[in-house]
Amino acid sequence: MSDESSRKPAKDYQTVTADSLLEADLRSLVRLSIAEDLRDSLDWTTVCLIEPENRGGCQIVPRESGVCAGLATLSWIIDEFDADLEIELALEDGQQLTPGKPIATLRGSVRDLLTSERTILNIVGRLCGIASLTARYVAALQQADARLYDTRKTTPGWRLLEKYAVHCGGAQNHRSGLYDGFLIKDNHLALAGNSKGPIEASAAAEKAIRWRGSKIERLTAPDMVEIEVDSLEQFKDVLPINPDIILLDNFTIDQLRDAVAIRNAMHSSVELEASGNVRIDTLPAIAATGVDRISSGALTHQATSLDLGLDWLDSDKS
Repeated sequence: MSDESSRKPAKDYQTVTADSLLEADLRSLVRLSIAEDLRDSLDWTTVCLIEPENRGGCQIVPRESGVCAGLATLSWIIDEFDADLEIELALEDGQQLTPGKPIATLRGSVRDLLTSERTILNIVGRLCGIASLTARYVAALQQADARLYDTRKTTPGWRLLEKYAVHCGGAQNHRSGLYDGFLIKDNHLALAGNSKGPIEASAAAEKAIRWRGSKIERLTAPDMVEIEVDSLEQFKDVLPINPDIILLDNFTIDQLRDAVAIRNAMHSSVELEASGNVRIDTLPAIAATGVDRISSGALTHQATSLDLGLDWLDSDKS
């Protein structure tokens, strides 16, 4: 790879971490999960069969290999259930999972363990599934310099959690929402035009660059400007405007290679992002063209939950 295609970006979208924003979203989802399971009632089976003083323990155990994600949320889940439980983590998010090897141990009220079990497994299993799929995509990049990014094709309400899982799997986070970057697409060009037709991509990029950092009331416009193009002609028109990123939408391998060559010949600092038809089998060829970034919605919308189970510790059961 050339030095130009392997350079790191001067700036990028923010990485999603286990911070207060992630915690707020997680707690909202747990409250919804509690409402789904309990409404204003009880876990009747557990209350019927388990005495309130019973104490016990169990371990969260993966049934298949993968990458861990979501253990950072366990304490928040337990807290929202107001559960009398203690947590002992055996792994950290981002580490490899081994089938049959516990990743966390929960001890405390047997009633609370049974009532919170499904919510815990649903959330952690979903996040481990995304992290595991992401890790397979990252591995498919082999020795290429291109960086892999997620998209906004996420489950409603789960965006930060799913992007956190992508990060645990070794990929990068694209913008988290419409609020943290300009990303001009074909619909924007069409609808921002007039009776003479769509606005030119270069004109739209120039306008966004003028807008970045500007203020509306107390709000400051984001710094990142990205524009989508769907042809080499459009790409050549936009490149001299110097947006931060040009998204090459559904380009063929030859077109991607041509775009990289044109950018490199101009010694431009513009990052090139490939998107569209990105699958694990197409990833190596896309990365080999020299693009800097590859974005794929499959990381989130095609991931399946990892199979996790709760195995009871006999010595702890009452």
